[in-house]
Amino acid sequence: MAQLFDPYTVRGATFRNRIVVSPMCEYSSVDGFANDWHLVHLGSRAVGGAGLVLTEAAAVSPEGRITGADLGIYRDEHVAKLREIVTFLHAHGAVAGIQLAHAGRKASCAQPWHGGARVTLADGGWTPVAPSAIPFDPADAAPRALTLHEIGDVIGDFVAATQRSLEAGFRVIELHAAHGYLLHEFLSPLANTRTDAYGGSFENRTRLLRDVSSAVRAVLPDDVPLFVRISATDWAEGGWDLEQSVRLAADLKPLGVDLIDVSSGAAVMHQKIAIGPGYQVPFAERIRADAGIPTGAVGLITEATQANEVLVEGRADLVFLARELLRDPYWPLHAASVLGAEIEWPVQYVRAKPQPARV
Repeated sequence: MAQLFDPYTVRGATFRNRIVVSPMCEYSSVDGFANDWHLVHLGSRAVGGAGLVLTEAAAVSPEGRITGADLGIYRDEHVAKLREIVTFLHAHGAVAGIQLAHAGRKASCAQPWHGGARVTLADGGWTPVAPSAIPFDPADAAPRALTLHEIGDVIGDFVAATQRSLEAGFRVIELHAAHGYLLHEFLSPLANTRTDAYGGSFENRTRLLRDVSSAVRAVLPDDVPLFVRISATDWAEGGWDLEQSVRLAADLKPLGVDLIDVSSGAAVMHQKIAIGPGYQVPFAERIRADAGIPTGAVGLITEATQANEVLVEGRADLVFLARELLRDPYWPLHAASVLGAEIEWPVQYVRAKPQPARV
């Protein structure tokens, strides 16, 4: 079975190992523009040895931002700085990927370190949109339900963002359909009470994600992989669950989706999550086995041996790390030492590389 430092090839992209930098919002942009923070943040993870480096969620429209400080790819002018970052990532051995997102009803919030509360129109915010007029936080004003015409505009926004991503040089595209944001909201019966073609039945609730996936795949070159991040369960009664996730993954595969990045939760405030080391890995394992599609495992994966076992046991194809890579951008280099794997260090850092013990 695969080991953590085995390469992984999907379509025309080959990752030097199975370690992925999971998308992590930095809330450090102005009008969606990447800046030197993003260059250093993402670049250090490439220098640190990760195989695939994904940007944080990049909003496909201004109203699709979680906060006013989110990264965006809704303007042509966003491309230049992103291209600079991509060039650096590729120069240091990582494959550059971008996650495309729309925050839906969880938009127009303050940055987390400013409390994260909803920002009102009076304070410079905007009216969030959603499948239905149901707020994430019952204390907030309801979002505005999208019209059918506006749903078409959302699909177009994802396509335009994909085209800008290609112009910037990204070699992997990931659609964010997890964590209670717009595409996930359409999936979950707890957020979607529509009675038209985008609500009600499983087929209707999954229609928007299938439409976006098909539309994005249509403009992608055949050698560019398409990933989709999902929440495998809402962790709430009557919500989206693992059985539906397996069925969805099987439906996405023939549309040209290459891998399911399997997370969970964040659709509703009353979720009850059973958290522990590797707590989401069983979801990735089940989807991989039953839907016959490659998966990425996430969730409290912190140790080199733990990450390696996920792959050796055939539970997933890639391991996505988030907080652990915030704590240690060079985790892959250190993990290789723990596992006895020989990997290339940046030439500037070779003098600090641990040497084998002499007998």
